[in-house]
Amino acid sequence: MNLRDLRYLVALAEHKHFGRAADASFVSQPTLSTQIKKLEDELDVALVERTPRKILLTEAGREIAARARHVLDEIDQIRTIARRTRDPESGSLRLGIFPTLGPYLLPHVVPGLRQRFPRLELLLTEEKSETLLARLREGRLDASLLALPVQDEQLSTAALFDEPFLLAVPTHHRLAQRKSLGIDDLENESLLLLEDGHCLRDQALDVCRLAGASERDGFRATSLETLRQMVAANVGITLLPLLAVRPPIAQSEAIHLLAFRNRAPSRRIALVWRKSSAMADFLAVFAAALQTLTGGLIPTDR
Repeated sequence: MNLRDLRYLVALAEHKHFGRAADASFVSQPTLSTQIKKLEDELDVALVERTPRKILLTEAGREIAARARHVLDEIDQIRTIARRTRDPESGSLRLGIFPTLGPYLLPHVVPGLRQRFPRLELLLTEEKSETLLARLREGRLDASLLALPVQDEQLSTAALFDEPFLLAVPTHHRLAQRKSLGIDDLENESLLLLEDGHCLRDQALDVCRLAGASERDGFRATSLETLRQMVAANVGITLLPLLAVRPPIAQSEAIHLLAFRNRAPSRRIALVWRKSSAMADFLAVFAAALQTLTGGLIPTDR
């Protein structure tokens, strides 16, 4: 048994297809298939159920693949320790970010990160928060940008900034005449929201409960851009995070944005990583750099 064969098995468990697993492993499909068969012979147990259309891992295959992930993660940690000892700010960083933040934050911070960490390769993954947390716990990500709270004692968090929400309404909506509004002004309003799985949906629902508002029936968007277009088309109103309406994002003349008075509803963005990570010390430095880069993004008078 060798690490290469364990990596092949993990790839097969993730992709559930010999061809895709081979592509992900940068080998030919016959090579991967042969090595999986050799691993089965060595362990004297079937790892894979082969069918004409797809492959399934046996119960033993699933358990061995899960343990192999941990073994490979530990090996990566050993290599990371050695590399970081030689040069703490070199190598690669697998960073996760969720879809309602990524397109709006990254243009502001990536140039500064490249300047601050010129030897660091930033590998970005955009997924919903639940998926990012799972990949972080499995060791498939080194860190992730997430909205707090994150309830996990095995994870470290470094809060970066609080991002206020704005109310987006069509230009002819009755609230469009206001310069600002209070949370109580949303009472009895119905808001367009994202589909399940987006942390922004949960945050918006919290605001609705606080304000006495509700979700618009019969519509759930898959992205902020869909919400934005629906408001512009006079379908309804919604909450948008501040960075999603700041340059370089183009604004629609059909949408009027309203800031909340006093304590605006907001979300707290943090960098999250495993406490056991060999990169923990560096990630604290990386978080401090992000705090500096995001310091001027959010006006302090909100």
